[in-house]
Amino acid sequence: MSDILLATLNAKYPHAAFGLRYLFANMGDLQGRTRIQEFDINQRPLEIVEQILEIQPRILGLGIYIWNVELSTEVVRLLKHLDPELRIVVGGPEVSYDCEDLPLIQFVDHVIRGEADLMFASVCRQLLDESPTSTQKTEAADNPNRQVGSDVPRPGLDKFITAPLPEMHQLQLPYDFYTDEDCAHRIIYVEASRGCPYRCEYCLSSLDIPVRTVPLDTLLSAFQRLLDRGVRQFKFVDRTFNLNLQFSKTILSFFVERQVPGLFLHFEMVPDRLPEPLREIIAQFPAGSLQFEIGIQTLNPEIESRISRRQDHARLQDNIRWLRERTGVHLHADLIAGLPGETLESFGQGFDQLLALNPQEIQVGILKRLRGTPIVRHTNEWAMVYSPVAPYEVLQSRSMSFRDLSRMRRMAKFWDIFSNNGNFRDSLPLLWLGKSPFTAFLEFSDALHAQGVKTSGIALTRQYQLLADYLKPSGGQLSEEVLRVLREDYCRSGRRDLPEFLRTSEMSSGNRRKASESCARLPKRQSRHLASDI
Repeated sequence: MSDILLATLNAKYPHAAFGLRYLFANMGDLQGRTRIQEFDINQRPLEIVEQILEIQPRILGLGIYIWNVELSTEVVRLLKHLDPELRIVVGGPEVSYDCEDLPLIQFVDHVIRGEADLMFASVCRQLLDESPTSTQKTEAADNPNRQVGSDVPRPGLDKFITAPLPEMHQLQLPYDFYTDEDCAHRIIYVEASRGCPYRCEYCLSSLDIPVRTVPLDTLLSAFQRLLDRGVRQFKFVDRTFNLNLQFSKTILSFFVERQVPGLFLHFEMVPDRLPEPLREIIAQFPAGSLQFEIGIQTLNPEIESRISRRQDHARLQDNIRWLRERTGVHLHADLIAGLPGETLESFGQGFDQLLALNPQEIQVGILKRLRGTPIVRHTNEWAMVYSPVAPYEVLQSRSMSFRDLSRMRRMAKFWDIFSNNGNFRDSLPLLWLGKSPFTAFLEFSDALHAQGVKTSGIALTRQYQLLADYLKPSGGQLSEEVLRVLREDYCRSGRRDLPEFLRTSEMSSGNRRKASESCARLPKRQSRHLASDI
């Protein structure tokens, strides 16, 4: 039994678990009365409710995101039905802006808007000092089916509570509260700063100003303790890690001086901000130890202006080329489909431009209407129609039809399977010889859809069969050269068995054995991409 239960209903979303630990670290004198519980989003609501009620908390704190809001609504509704006296406090991005119309809200007692690291503990102190009035207890006993939430006033606390923006030096860091199991089996999420100076209208970070940094001495001491505990994979959640160059240089220098086997660092970087002093440090890291997530989003100047996004294309291109040619950094680049005014053709042009810069991965996302973001100002002009169901993706617009965006969703998922996984390093480009890569892959995606191929759960051998069949000339056979390229990619992917459709009668038994033996390697996703750079 614990007085306060901090729970996440999407433990597979590591950012949520990171947020829970931040709250726990800042509970102060209530920390001994607080417990963390992580649930899987695939668990049944009744199963989650049963486990929560077994703990018998007086207060339940939940983080609400677009990925768990529907499950959270079912869970809190059941909880209030079974235990009307349980105080439920929610926070998180999905309830920080324009949330009054969410069905979830009627079943919770308090909503903390903004960064709740300090405010949650303050709310809990006030709630624990209160006890339900005898009238409330009588009403609950007489009418157990009554929904208790917004209809029961809580003295001293409003339903909606806006948290003052905390300074980072005020916060206790959460890293000592990662368990040994976390350190051994999880990518550890960390942050060096919060906020973003940019005003991109689709992003919640555009509302998070100013940028605040964690005191460096405190932060680096925490990182050292994690390294001493065996942590080797760090994922920084900072939106603009390289914004403050001296700050980012210090952190990168800290890690480059502590290189150990298996060290892997992930950063979200501003793509057009990579001056020489930062390049010098980045170049010192071993190949494959750094991954940069670079948000390109669009390369269409007209669209950039419309959504208030600023980026220098010349610098962006020069930086990506330098990273690919002079370092072993793994580049994960993001594009957004469905922005107001973007057409299928203009998106394809940007995709081809980005692909020509040769990042190892391109993630194609569909525009989402996140609560509070100013992207909604374009809704009428561009006839933007968004899904009413989380994650609120755009369904159609004046410039992209529903069919166009449906094709884009499939294309994005197939691209992740066939390109981003790194299994088709040399064979996938055979699709677009002499063509637009975007157009060629979109046609391939359409063909797979026409065959009834789903965008998940495709076995690797089946993936190779699908690509081989598509590459066959009408009524003909694959050439020896195409078969060779497919074979080499298949073996590089780590498989031991060479399927019959990749063999030829001309292969000697020795060559077949050699091909199968080379498949015995089992590299990771980044390792497969790294092999293409060696």
